[in-house]
Amino acid sequence: MQSLRNGWDFFVRRHLSLTIITFLFFVCVLSALGTGYWLPTRLAYVIAFGVPIAYFWAKANTRNLSVTVERPNDRLQEGSEFSERITVKNNGWFTKLWLEVEDPSDMPGYSGKQVITLGPRESRTWKTSAMCRLRGLYSIGPVTIRTGDPFGFFSHTSTYGRSQPVLIYPRATELPNFYVPPANLPGEGRFRKRTHYVTPNASGIRNYEPGDSFNRIHWPTTARTGELMVKLFELDPASDIWVILDLDKRVHVGQGEEGSEEAAVKIAASISRYFLVANRSVGFICHGKRLFVEEAERGAQHYTRILEALALSKADGDVTIQALINAEAKRFGRHTTVVVITPSTSEEWVGSLQYIAERGVKVAAVLLEPSTFGGTENSLMVFGALAASDVYTYLVRQSDDLISTFSMGMEGGSEALPRR
Repeated sequence: MQSLRNGWDFFVRRHLSLTIITFLFFVCVLSALGTGYWLPTRLAYVIAFGVPIAYFWAKANTRNLSVTVERPNDRLQEGSEFSERITVKNNGWFTKLWLEVEDPSDMPGYSGKQVITLGPRESRTWKTSAMCRLRGLYSIGPVTIRTGDPFGFFSHTSTYGRSQPVLIYPRATELPNFYVPPANLPGEGRFRKRTHYVTPNASGIRNYEPGDSFNRIHWPTTARTGELMVKLFELDPASDIWVILDLDKRVHVGQGEEGSEEAAVKIAASISRYFLVANRSVGFICHGKRLFVEEAERGAQHYTRILEALALSKADGDVTIQALINAEAKRFGRHTTVVVITPSTSEEWVGSLQYIAERGVKVAAVLLEPSTFGGTENSLMVFGALAASDVYTYLVRQSDDLISTFSMGMEGGSEALPRR
């Protein structure tokens, strides 16, 4: 049965034209032998000579071609434009007809297909572009060129280059007035935590290492010891912010750009950006198929690492937000503010959040209303539990504008419940 299916695919679906012309050839041969009539004889000669010519035509059409692809960016953000420039050159002395050039990709909305004809020593260059609609890791390429004979009997495909990954970051909304409860600073007045960034708090010196900036050299010690010495710095006295993103597949609803997963990722990126722009230390935790922890740091490079993690995040985990908070609670001290982002309607995780709050950790929650994302449950009960536990809470619906929603925290709006 499998052999019959394979034969059907080969002769009918993939080479129907060649199957028909082969059948006509044998009919003409048998008719010529049986009747001696001149017409089937000449048709058989035409087929016998024409089919090999068509085969070599199709094969020669893919020779002496060169392809150059220019992709200037492989890291982009949602809403930006991905573009590439493709150049196909005919290095031979014969015209290349009906070249179907395609640069395949799994990026949503991208189509890089072009049909061209090249004369001798001629080249053709064109630009293709697409809007980056959805975050994630995509591949593009390699370039394929398909061609065939004028009758469609044969087709040949050649591949040029290799596949290239393209990472699309989530787009972060600029939040002008976002508020979460501030954490208590340690009594010493500063954190005893080293950092590779230059801050006003110098804490010591060490030997110079290749790559250290010259503005970190401590010249008095260098002159006294005769060796290059650089200054060590500590973090400024400001609390750490930890963003915890719920990636439990059982609580997220909706698909694609309209789903709760995309909304939660966008909120996490926006909150991280808000605090990092303010030069605050931000940590990030999520648990999809595996646990991901980005320790609290500051700076543009740290923000890029968080964006990379968010770009690859998928709601495919089976760890509840309650279990995640309990497992990582040891990371949070009295100088920490924890922000939890989840569409979960379970009240159990509220108890976990309240537990770390009793230890002196400042807590806040961003609760996505699942019923507005296509779910059947609503967040009324868990919203009430958060209010009863005195947890500062933002409620986000599918159609909400994030700037307006998160500005309500400063205004004491109904969607944000401030701590007393």
